[in-house]
Amino acid sequence: MSNKLDTLWYTRCPVPTGLGIALQKGWLEESFRSQCTNVQSLRESDDKAVRESHFDHTLQNSVRHGGNIPALWARAAGRDTRVLGLSWSDETQLILTLPDSGIKTVRDLKGRRFGLPRWTSAQIDFSRAQAIRGLENALKLEGLAVNDVELVDYIIEAGQSDAPAVRAAGSNVFSGRRSGGQSAELLGLLRGQVDAIFLKGASAAHTASQFGLHTVIDTGAHPDPLIRANNGTPRTLTVDQNLLENHFDSAVRIVEQVLRAEDWARRNPDETLRFLARESNSSEYWVTVAYGEDAHLRLDTDLSETSIAGLQDFSDFLFRWQFLPNPVDVRSWIDPRPFETAQSLLQQRAA
Repeated sequence: MSNKLDTLWYTRCPVPTGLGIALQKGWLEESFRSQCTNVQSLRESDDKAVRESHFDHTLQNSVRHGGNIPALWARAAGRDTRVLGLSWSDETQLILTLPDSGIKTVRDLKGRRFGLPRWTSAQIDFSRAQAIRGLENALKLEGLAVNDVELVDYIIEAGQSDAPAVRAAGSNVFSGRRSGGQSAELLGLLRGQVDAIFLKGASAAHTASQFGLHTVIDTGAHPDPLIRANNGTPRTLTVDQNLLENHFDSAVRIVEQVLRAEDWARRNPDETLRFLARESNSSEYWVTVAYGEDAHLRLDTDLSETSIAGLQDFSDFLFRWQFLPNPVDVRSWIDPRPFETAQSLLQQRAA
C-alpha cells in the first residue's frame, strides 16, 4: 500500500516522449488529482537547486523522461534512482561541414578541426558527450579514431540551470541550447575556425538547411542500433528510489499515463505531430525531417533488449571518456515492476 504523495515533481527534455504528451494532454495531473497530489514542474521552480535536479536527480519524488546522459551521471554519482522504462525514438545525428570544406565523406575528416562545446560550469557536460559519441561512432565506421582529428573547444561558462523559472504553458522543458543565439561551435564553423561539428534533432536538421551545410554522415540513420545509441537513443524514464519504496502506486500511475499517451499518439498522427513540434521547440516540418514521417509510431516506452544493450554500450562509452565517475550496470538499474503492473492494468481495462 502506498503512502499519500503530497507533490510529484516532473521534468523532461525538448524531445519526443510519452511523458511530454501526457503532460500536454493534462493526463498526468488529472490522474493524480484523485489522490490530492500536486504535480509540479522543476522548470517552474524559483529555486536553482530544484531546477538543477533535472540534471542530477537530487529531488525526492520526481520523475524525469529525456536524454539519458544526466540520468546515467546521477546514477554513477550515487543517486538512488531507478529506470522504469526506455523509449527509443531515432533522430538525426549530423556531422556537418561547409560545402566548400573539401570534406565529403567521413574519411575526409582525418586531420581536420572538429568543434566541440565545453560547459565549464555544468555538472554534466552532455552536449560535449553526445558530440564526441557521434564523432567516434562515425569515425569507427571507417577504421578511424577520435585522435585522428583535431578537437577544438568552445567554452560555455554559464550553468545549464542558470536560466530563470519558466511558467508559461508548453515552455517548461529543459534544453541544452544556449540562450541568445546559435551554438558557439556552429559560429566557429561558419567563421572557418573549425571544419566540422556535430548537431542532432530537429534543430540540427533546420540549422543544416538554413545555412546550406553539407551532411557528412547521419549516424542516427545507421542500421546498427549501437551506432545510433546516443543521449536520446534510448531516452530514460527514471524516478528516485524513495518514490518507488513509499509511493509505488504513484510510480505505476506515471507509467500508465506514459503508455496511454503513446497509445493515443499511434492513433492520432496529425495531433501528435503538433504536440511533438511544441515539445521540441520546433516546427512540424523539422520534426518530421528529424524524427520521421512516422514519429507518432516511434514513442513506445518499454524495456526491450535492444534499448538495454544500447544504453549499456553508451554508458560504457561515457565512463571510458570520463563523463561518468563510475561505471553503470544498466540491467541492475532497471526496476520492471511498475512497467509490468501498468501494462497489466491497461490490458485488463481494454479486455
